Amino acid sequence: MFPIILRFVAITLIIYAVIIVLAWKNQERLAFPGPRSHLPEPAALGFPEGELVSLITSDSVDIGGWFLPALDSSTSHSPGMIWFYGNMETVDVLAPILRDLKPSWLGLLIINYRGYGESDGRPTEEGLYRDAEAAWRYMTERHDIDSMRIAVYGRSVGSAVALYLANENPVKAIILDSPISSAQDMADVHYRLLPKFLLRLSLDNIERATRIDVPLLVFHGTDDRIAPVRMGRAVAEAGRARELVLIEGAGHNDMYDRAGTEYREKMHAFLAEHL
Repeated sequence: MFPIILRFVAITLIIYAVIIVLAWKNQERLAFPGPRSHLPEPAALGFPEGELVSLITSDSVDIGGWFLPALDSSTSHSPGMIWFYGNMETVDVLAPILRDLKPSWLGLLIINYRGYGESDGRPTEEGLYRDAEAAWRYMTERHDIDSMRIAVYGRSVGSAVALYLANENPVKAIILDSPISSAQDMADVHYRLLPKFLLRLSLDNIERATRIDVPLLVFHGTDDRIAPVRMGRAVAEAGRARELVLIEGAGHNDMYDRAGTEYREKMHAFLAEHL
């Protein structure tokens, strides 16, 4: 009996060691799964005025996206917003959401991160930040965008990208949807059996939120099982949010459906006030 127990323990330890090695090597793939899909012309998905854009990052990665111009701006220099999505999304998948949520009076840029859609490269935390910087450069160099009135929107893991950009550049306002608090907190929720020293990712939204000094609006679902609502509360508190909008019964991936018109109304009012 004793040898059998020892054999079982040995096999268990070997399996656990293999899991640790795989987790160490593949954590960025787990955090940024990089779904691949064709990036069509905006007109093909209901944006006849939109532009297909290609950006080159500071580390020479070619990423794609859409620019959707303002349609009824009263000036030649419209305010703008850069949209950073969640980790299983791509530009084309979000087309129906953009049609519903984009204010007509601002220009919007949404990019496919490196390794997502048809963008080149492999997604990493630092790589996503380089992608964000390229998006910022593109928006501030457009002649039809007022570079002093640009907001950022970040959903899920995109919240870390949005807050990174807000820490590095003079964004005018920030909207976060279902933000995580940090990579460590996410690991504690979903990978609690793995040792903490494995984690290379940071995604520290709490620390970055403490450093912002612009208006912040946060949305979070009360039934979010991926990024629990306590994370949204912590980010909102750290960033001294103007408002934390809790969507009752919403999980991580049904926010837009559950929130109905409240989401759009809150978002538009916030942007109109601060841009």
